[in-house]
Amino acid sequence: MNATSCTDIQVFNPQLPIGSIEAYLQRVNSIPLLSQEEEYALAIQFQEQGDLQAAQKLILPHIRYVVRVARGYLGYGLPLADLIQEGTVGLMKAVKRFKPEMGVRLVSFAVHWIKAEIHEYILRNWRIVRVATTKAQRKLFFNLRSVKKRLGWFTKEEVQSIASDLGVGVKEVLRMEERLNARDMHFDLPKDSDNDSHAARFPSEYLEDMKADPAYQLESSNWGEHTEGHLKSALLQLDSRSRDILEKRWLIEDKKATLQELAEVYEVSPERIRQLEKNALLKLKETLETKEVEAA
Repeated sequence: MNATSCTDIQVFNPQLPIGSIEAYLQRVNSIPLLSQEEEYALAIQFQEQGDLQAAQKLILPHIRYVVRVARGYLGYGLPLADLIQEGTVGLMKAVKRFKPEMGVRLVSFAVHWIKAEIHEYILRNWRIVRVATTKAQRKLFFNLRSVKKRLGWFTKEEVQSIASDLGVGVKEVLRMEERLNARDMHFDLPKDSDNDSHAARFPSEYLEDMKADPAYQLESSNWGEHTEGHLKSALLQLDSRSRDILEKRWLIEDKKATLQELAEVYEVSPERIRQLEKNALLKLKETLETKEVEAA
């Protein structure tokens, strides 16, 4: 089979010509479904020959299922068109990985990929700060959202019941509930707002940018020269080998030396270099702390 990536599949652009989301949905539903025999033949053609036209013929009739799945996530407040678009990417990934010889219909195989892409999109866009990063947190996020629609605010008993049902700790449930209830804050006062009394609530009104302040710039410059001078003085108190190791491992901007490279230079083991580096860093820290105390 010719190597074909998901990006290659996108070359033919499975999006249908539309003027609105309603027209798009109407056009999607008008595409005839494939029989099992047609689906198998197209999948084999794409699998063995890398035929993108065969992939297109597999994708287009299945977009109706993408729409059906996407509608189930409208409660997150994200545009249906975006959910469909992300789900379609998942469908294309499913087509790329589909093995017709397994005897499973494409729609059954593709549901996982469609949902996975929509989940990723929701987690990226539902909040400015991501509410779930690990696999366990993602599972808890979507399960908790579906449960919360039925229960509303959780009582202590409900939290314990949910934790037991989902196989997680009570703290994890409470932490995720807190994230779900949080709301993003605008940094700037909305342009259409004419109520100055609420301006102080927005960070742009009380957070200062000190970078343009001449006094701040002078202080930063003096502090940089001060700390750089102390660092150079502290380095001079190390033996030449320890100083060379620290400089090559931490203080050069280009490619830093590895433990193995330094071990070959000094004809010792990498572990010995690591020990010398650790001891040198401790001595350097002690010297810098002493100098700060003396300066104070």
